[in-house]
Amino acid sequence: MDVINVLIFPAGEINSVELHDALSTCVNINVWGASSVERHGSYIFENYISNIPLITDTNFIDEFNKILDKYNIDVIFATHDTVVTYLIENQDFIHAKIAGGDIYTSHVCRSKKKTYEVFKDYDFIPKIYHSLESIESFPIFIKPDIGQGGIGARLVHDVQDLNNIIIDDYVVSEYLPGEELTVDCITDYNGKLCGIFPRQRLRTMAGVCVSGITMDIDKDIEFIANTINNILNIKGMWYFQLKRDINGDYKLLEISIRCSGTMCLTRMRGVNLPLVTVYTIMGYPIEIDYNKINITMDRSLISRYKFDYEYDRVYIDYDDTIIVRNKVNKNIIRFLYQVYEAKKEIILITKHDGNLDKSLEQYGIFKGLFNHIYHISSDDKKCDIINPHNAIFIDNMYKERISVKKKHDIPVFDVDTIDVLIDWRS
Repeated sequence: MDVINVLIFPAGEINSVELHDALSTCVNINVWGASSVERHGSYIFENYISNIPLITDTNFIDEFNKILDKYNIDVIFATHDTVVTYLIENQDFIHAKIAGGDIYTSHVCRSKKKTYEVFKDYDFIPKIYHSLESIESFPIFIKPDIGQGGIGARLVHDVQDLNNIIIDDYVVSEYLPGEELTVDCITDYNGKLCGIFPRQRLRTMAGVCVSGITMDIDKDIEFIANTINNILNIKGMWYFQLKRDINGDYKLLEISIRCSGTMCLTRMRGVNLPLVTVYTIMGYPIEIDYNKINITMDRSLISRYKFDYEYDRVYIDYDDTIIVRNKVNKNIIRFLYQVYEAKKEIILITKHDGNLDKSLEQYGIFKGLFNHIYHISSDDKKCDIINPHNAIFIDNMYKERISVKKKHDIPVFDVDTIDVLIDWRS
């Protein structure tokens, strides 16, 4: 199979991180990230393009096509619902294939009112109120007709709570008090639904699931998935969200034909939905199988860093730096291999009390990782060994760091600050 070039646009939100993680290690996929507005993409994409025109700019398609042509892009993943719709509407003018569906499908998925209208004859649609007079009882739930991430959605307890709300801009529905699910799906290029993977949203933050658990399929979920798939024209991955009503029945919240930020839960079961979508869009047959295990996910914010110092040489301590409490410091090892692959120098300076070769062998550390090893006495000064040109120094001991800093004025790092040196781009 030839290498397939994939562009993720915009490449700055949590679902673009999932697309990156799902595709960046695949040997036959080259991944590019591109954004109009700078967010997180440049921290994780090795191939990153900034300053893309906004889709509202008159020159967007011309400039976008120049990028697609320059990098021979085959498939585009749009990560925002409005961008998905825009690109699909203009597919005939864009020089790459777009993951998702046809124009009709994208319009139905972008508008919750259209979604509910299309599926109004099915009992999995919640009760919708089209005017204030039609509301039977409170509380009710309102959400923007066109929106994402839970922005603008809220519970309304009485008529007074609807002040300044323009009903025509919102979907007004019955309140659904039960558990909330997201159901990941994959449809092949012939329109066959090949996989249904429900997961419960245990906890959310800013509309994003930060804690979830995989679930088994039941007949109700399967019926809703097949109904949606039969009516819409989808190719590749998609998802829909459900919530149980007061009687415990599933009601449809929304459908989306883009990647969700928590498709990683399905990927952890062995189904890489973004990768399978690439194959689907390129016209290859797909086959789905997965590990019949339940997985729980919980996450918090992760910090990634950039700093304005170019270094070619790393001086590093051994005891309590590379080895901490009789264990290998895995973050340090990750960093050292990053430096090794970049063909920069790694110099070990240690006052290790014992046989260093035997210790390296005991912990499975490759001696050839180091360009030089200085095994010095306890009376020697590490700062006397260092060539400061384009160098950094890593040591857990404050007195060692401060002596290097005072003599050479180069950046020095403790074990807890190693994260600032990690390059996540791949």
